[in-house]
Amino acid sequence: MFPSPMLPNANIPEIIQHIPLLHYLILSTLLFVIGIVGVLTRRNAIVIFMSVELMLNAANLLLIAFSSYRSDPAGQVFVFFIMAVAAAEVAVGLAIIVMIYRNTRNTDIGFLNKLKW
Repeated sequence: MFPSPMLPNANIPEIIQHIPLLHYLILSTLLFVIGIVGVLTRRNAIVIFMSVELMLNAANLLLIAFSSYRSDPAGQVFVFFIMAVAAAEVAVGLAIIVMIYRNTRNTDIGFLNKLKW
């Protein structure tokens, strides 16, 4: 849709040619901002983890979009590793939250501040 002398259209997949890169940038920025707002304003630990995952997925979306536009699979490899790390982070984080909930019957992070004393 927006031809570039540096990026010939023959290398870009047909489905990607119809959606400009700016739309991916706007969507990814919107998702990332929603994630930041969720982390900064929520007090529930599970919602905070979901917001962090939303921010990781926004970064993944940009990596995939740039990888497709550049016809370079390196971005997709990075996304694979980010998803593996995110899955490990979720497993450990949810295990910690479950153990805290079993002990305190609460997932509020304001309440968790009292655990250090």
